[in-house]
Amino acid sequence: MIAVETEVKFRIDDAESFCRRLESAGFRCETPRAFESNTLYDTPDRQMRARTEIVRIRSYAGRNVLTHKRPPEDGPGEDRHKRRIETETEVADGAALAEVFRSLGLAPAFRYEKWRSEWSDGEGHCVVDETPIGIFAELEGPPEWIDRTASRLGVSAADYITASYGRLFEEWRVAHNSAATDLTFAAVEESAAAR
Repeated sequence: MIAVETEVKFRIDDAESFCRRLESAGFRCETPRAFESNTLYDTPDRQMRARTEIVRIRSYAGRNVLTHKRPPEDGPGEDRHKRRIETETEVADGAALAEVFRSLGLAPAFRYEKWRSEWSDGEGHCVVDETPIGIFAELEGPPEWIDRTASRLGVSAADYITASYGRLFEEWRVAHNSAATDLTFAAVEESAAAR
């Protein structure tokens, strides 16, 4: 499936209370809280990153999904909302696909994990992501819906984040003087214990 993904992230303090707010706002839970593991692949000289593209294998709730994201052709795709062209397909065997990537010269470049639940109000989607560096929610849908829904949930446009989890992790690493190289629960805990 090829789509234009439009989204914003924002920090939340408590996943459970935010999920109650979603229910009160008419959202229904589509995927209950489940562990998610993501691996980004790139060439050894990071050509994908230089083009602001990603190729990812995501394992989540018993599924493996291959995703390619790139900026839209009409511009960088980030103002108040983040926009990307997203091509996605489910694959039966993520490990076999990873081996194909290795054979083609792509290697794991970055791994990140989270606990995720998915919600919908029939017009757009909200995910709640519990990551090793904090809890975030993402609203994905038409820009007008994002702004209207954020307002209903008590989120200001000033709270919008368009950065990727990779960029947020880099900022967190600098702020916390962390040696972690992946945004995984074990790597972040190990780095914190070593300080």
